[in-house]
Amino acid sequence: MARRLARSHCAFLATFLMTALGPAASAQHAHHGDDGDDGGHGHAMHANQYMNQRSFEELAARFESAERDAWQHPDAVMARLGDVAGKRVMDIGSGTGYFSFRLAAAGARVICGDVDERFLDYIRERRAREGIAPERMELRHLAMDSPGLAAGEVDLVLLVDTYHHIEDREAYFAAVRAGLAPGGRLVVIDFFKRDDPQGPPVRMKVAEDQVVAELARAGFSRFTIERGLLPYQYLVEAWP
Repeated sequence: MARRLARSHCAFLATFLMTALGPAASAQHAHHGDDGDDGGHGHAMHANQYMNQRSFEELAARFESAERDAWQHPDAVMARLGDVAGKRVMDIGSGTGYFSFRLAAAGARVICGDVDERFLDYIRERRAREGIAPERMELRHLAMDSPGLAAGEVDLVLLVDTYHHIEDREAYFAAVRAGLAPGGRLVVIDFFKRDDPQGPPVRMKVAEDQVVAELARAGFSRFTIERGLLPYQYLVEAWP
């Protein structure tokens, strides 16, 4: 476990960076091999190497940029999530809180989960500026190999641009499944496995059919796949 944690330090942070950098990141990593998937192992290390070339301030600015709004279509995503008022939502890989703050504004009680304490500090400061009560937006520092959820704790788990950086996904999402309350669901938004202007190199992407197969092995039994909502990303919904 220690080796796995060291190899994937700050992987959720790297996910957002690779999202923001798009083609530049693809060029940086073109020498690392073919487009095959390795089952979730090794990808985070390459992303982290690239991520460490950028300051935290630059990362945060990219994550909250108008350029990201243009392709992430946050309003369309929120509409697709439906009515979250009064629901308990875990945002895994929350980063700057790009979706966490939108979820809170829609009436959800949000857990912002990230492996990088700097992002949690960023959310904490913005939360204070906006007068959002801590009980409406809880901050949770996650281990790399665990979603940090108690049994039946939340109604919705959201991962945006994060799935492809999680290792040992079957075990990880079995723990996510256990953290869902009855009737709860998991929503995964990640990049089409193709060469697009946004997202990590193709070899680091995970196709939506593979996501479904992996989640099925983790104990999820019902799925929907939305391929037309976003220009560069699919959305997978999963229920136990």
